[in-house]
Amino acid sequence: MSFRIATVVFAALLASGCASSSKVMLGQARAAIDPAQVQVYRVPPAGSLEIAQLESKSAVGFGTQGQTDAAVARLKREAAALGANGIVLLGVGSSGSPVGMSVGAGSYGRHSGGGLSMGIPTTQKQAAGVAIYVPPGTEVDPSLVVPTPVPKN
Repeated sequence: MSFRIATVVFAALLASGCASSSKVMLGQARAAIDPAQVQVYRVPPAGSLEIAQLESKSAVGFGTQGQTDAAVARLKREAAALGANGIVLLGVGSSGSPVGMSVGAGSYGRHSGGGLSMGIPTTQKQAAGVAIYVPPGTEVDPSLVVPTPVPKN
């Protein structure tokens, strides 16, 4: 019975540290596009239009490159939903998660009792950017484009 309770508590804690995103609209949204069409830029190309300021967080983990990639991919999905075909990446960082993971075991018997618990520190990766629309035909210097990994499905 106590294992079930521990599992439910662990799942609730884990859910509270899930990936998230937020946005502040700066301009007019457009029709949604495929996230694969969203380019990531170091600086906005000339003639681009700001749509929204975006922030995203990865799921709780151990501070891996995969978490960073997931936070940037979330920015791209959010931008695509607003019809933005670009993101100006403002920064990527990490923060300690408000949720800690722990593995525990214990026993309670008629004549003995005991337990064991081990805490594992966790991290969330954060990314911030500005969703932009780059009009068709705009010449973009390739050095402005940030290479991003192809999402794994």
